[in-house]
Amino acid sequence: MQGNQDLIYRINTHYKDMSKGHKSIAEYILNNYDKAAFMTASKLGKKVGVSESTVVRFANALNYDGYPSLQKALQELVRNKLTTVQRIEMTSDLDQSMVLKSVLKADMNNIRMTIDEIDNDAFEQVVDRIFAADNIYVLGMRSAAPLAEFMGYYLSFMFSNVRIVTSGVNDIFEQLMHIKKGDILIGISFPRYASRTIEAMEFAKGKKVEIVAITDTYLSPLTAYADHTLLARSDMASFVDSLVAPLSLINALIVAISLKHKESISANFSKLEKIWNDYNVYVSKEGE
Repeated sequence: MQGNQDLIYRINTHYKDMSKGHKSIAEYILNNYDKAAFMTASKLGKKVGVSESTVVRFANALNYDGYPSLQKALQELVRNKLTTVQRIEMTSDLDQSMVLKSVLKADMNNIRMTIDEIDNDAFEQVVDRIFAADNIYVLGMRSAAPLAEFMGYYLSFMFSNVRIVTSGVNDIFEQLMHIKKGDILIGISFPRYASRTIEAMEFAKGKKVEIVAITDTYLSPLTAYADHTLLARSDMASFVDSLVAPLSLINALIVAISLKHKESISANFSKLEKIWNDYNVYVSKEGE
């Protein structure tokens, strides 16, 4: 569900041709989407004053495969607005004895959905554009900062032009001061989206920089500034962000880049191995 195919666009496009009942549903959703997102078709119908079947037909009229698909789009729309308290409340009834399995299964499901939904062509394009860039900026704030650090750490073994942009002594715009056309910015953010990340991407866009968004849905505010978008599921099990699928996607990018850069990477790591051995960076194998 990309760009002009999102929920709000669908409602606005179909609104003038809707029946009176459908217009009532549409108006309620547009004005109260945070509440409607967690209503059943029956409850939404009662709230608006129409039948449950009218709500189902409304979803079909917007080209959704039934009300559950429309509800899923609504929930994606509001996820970034959920407070930490609301996140906790969503899982307050989780059985303590089932926490481990529930969280692991949720992470496994996020990876499965990422596999099903990933755009392979977009993935390959991002790999090629990273190679072509004059400088590579990897941007991640708040809970996405470790992802940016991880990606930048491994990219720096392959390229000498990598900049990690995150919270620090310097303001984010100071870190982007020299960004220019010909560079690439990889922006990483998941619900709740960091406003500073979006501002930084807007700034870079104004500098004619090519932008990659690594985020969770095409409804993400990052996509407004992205030339390329890679999606990874991050449905949370609680107030803790699930970053398993995003990290796996970043791993895949690093591996794909390394395969295209194999000879120079081997040379770089040969140098690094000597440095690591000389300075005992890693624990030596027994007997060495």
